[in-house]
Amino acid sequence: MSDLDAVFRRESGRCLATLIRVLGDVDLAEDAVAEAFTIAAERWPVDGAPSNPGAWIVTTARNRAIDRIRRESTRTERHLAAHHLRGTDAMTSDESPDRRDLDAFVDVVADDQLRLMFLCCHPAIAVDAQVALTLRLLGGLETPEIARAFLVPEATMAQRIVRAKRKLRDNHASYRVPRAAELPDRLDAVLAAISLTFTEGHTATSGAELVRVDLSAEAIRLGRVLVDLMPDEPEAVGLLALMLLTDARRPARTATDGSMIRLSDQDRTLWDRAVIVEGHDLVRACLRRDRPGPFQLQAAIAAVHADAPTAEATDWSQIVALYDQLSTVRPDAVVALNRAVAVAELQGPAAGLVALDALGDGPEADSLDGFQPFHATRADLLARAGRGPEARSAYDRAIELTTNSAERAFLEERRTATAPRPR
Repeated sequence: MSDLDAVFRRESGRCLATLIRVLGDVDLAEDAVAEAFTIAAERWPVDGAPSNPGAWIVTTARNRAIDRIRRESTRTERHLAAHHLRGTDAMTSDESPDRRDLDAFVDVVADDQLRLMFLCCHPAIAVDAQVALTLRLLGGLETPEIARAFLVPEATMAQRIVRAKRKLRDNHASYRVPRAAELPDRLDAVLAAISLTFTEGHTATSGAELVRVDLSAEAIRLGRVLVDLMPDEPEAVGLLALMLLTDARRPARTATDGSMIRLSDQDRTLWDRAVIVEGHDLVRACLRRDRPGPFQLQAAIAAVHADAPTAEATDWSQIVALYDQLSTVRPDAVVALNRAVAVAELQGPAAGLVALDALGDGPEADSLDGFQPFHATRADLLARAGRGPEARSAYDRAIELTTNSAERAFLEERRTATAPRPR
């Protein structure tokens, strides 16, 4: 990966968040940031990268946006807005009530990216579209990555994102800044966006490396900011606990050559015990509130894994019970898939396959056909049940759907292990 690619992955979401706040226009901000990175691709190889790449991108993008405003409009108001962006002619709050509202919101939510997440999660947009738009604009995820998270075709997700942006523009939603009292109504969508950003960082959809540390670290950072902002929201605390307990295993998830190591084979002495302690403290804080929700239950499951000194010592009965509870509050395919894995560990691969096949015969069967984790899990359970030919067929489908090199290599190795040995 080039240095510019790394900067783009690390900084594009933050730069875009800042520009949307400054410009108040999603499309204009997107175009300006894209143009700034194009200029960087031309200049940095010659002039060298700046000491603060993010600030350089924001400044360049802002200046390009101002130039575009001036080119496209001769109206005095637009020129005044451009001068304001330059910092040479600041408006007063009386001149700009929208600006006053935005400044009030900045006082409530000081972080650019988190602030824009709340703005993108506007009630005029369907919840799924809110999350998808947030992931695209601020999480830096590409449309295929978002489509995989929602179990829908890429073209469908692309249309949702376009419609959501149009809805924001048509309703001037970027200027309708939510008050502090309105934040809880948008919290679920913001939590989902942060969670999916972390998930993409934990296991990248594509690329040579299994993990995107930049995304998982940014999701955890946003989780901390959100808990500081809304400390009495147990689901925010639960999400932070879940991310910390999951990320604590990262040092053991890959070998020195970058190859993937499954949970049961990990060297648990490499797990970050300090992070696990912090995660446990947050889980206990959630339990004291006694207001269980999906992220708190997932954090409790992660805590059970973290408690086990060895894979064999894992309390799978407790994990299955927690998944049963989770299924009642979030009955979706991903939960059912993970529950089937836990059932297989508790009762054997045959029982896990029964649970998995029930999911495959259900109403979400069509979407599961393109869901790589479903086929990878099924292949593993078939192999453990001694059903080699079926396992290889399932591995073939999982490999076909895998675009991450480290994950594909792991699946290919597992498939090879199921092949009959020559006599």
